[in-house]
Amino acid sequence: MGAVVRALQWGLDRMLSVGYGVVYDAIFERFRPYQDLRAQVLELVEKGAPDVPRREVQVLDVGCGPGNFTFVLAEAGFSTIGLEAYGALVELAREKRRAKRLANLAFRHGELAAGSGGRDGSFDTVVSIHGLYVHPEPLTLLREAHRVLKPGGHAIFVNPARYVGHWSTFRDIVKRDGTRAGLASLLWLVPNSIFEVARKRIGPHYWDERQFAENLETVGFTVLTTRRTFLNGASVLVWARRESDKG
Repeated sequence: MGAVVRALQWGLDRMLSVGYGVVYDAIFERFRPYQDLRAQVLELVEKGAPDVPRREVQVLDVGCGPGNFTFVLAEAGFSTIGLEAYGALVELAREKRRAKRLANLAFRHGELAAGSGGRDGSFDTVVSIHGLYVHPEPLTLLREAHRVLKPGGHAIFVNPARYVGHWSTFRDIVKRDGTRAGLASLLWLVPNSIFEVARKRIGPHYWDERQFAENLETVGFTVLTTRRTFLNGASVLVWARRESDKG
């Protein structure tokens, strides 16, 4: 009976993840907070390797889902790998890659925390967008991100600092930016709320700036900058570095 329950739970999680991925794909270009966030992430990837030809910069996008941020990085010229634990999302991303014919982009099925990121020091930059808070072992994921980075390489992590209430956020946005912006926010708020209610409960691991920095320093990172980002400052973006090996 236990095996049946686990199989049903696995099927539900998979269905929800793929469904959310499809919705995410549909709203990525239309939702202003995503547009702002991708500009911030891209700016930091560029800042981490200012004097290196972009094709020589190796970037790993962890928990890439259907690949939206991964495509932004590859289309900017960086050699990019998207790593995703759900096989169905990997196939979805690969289909889009074939349509775009990007030679500097690949998608892998795997879990970074389980060692699927590759050899030590493989990447110049690691990116993780909103994946830590639902990960069963976020500190293990951070350690693996540190391991696969080259000494002197950079990491960009974005993680929610709090729960995003859909109606309270909607009211705040309407009050600040008007009804049109509030209605646009529902494109993300409603599907995300459904996903949060229905998905398997892991965490959530909400980290403010202090806790985020402490966790990164615990696994060996040096924190360079932190900032609030995304929807009404609901998330924290951290830019960190793996220091060069000594001796």
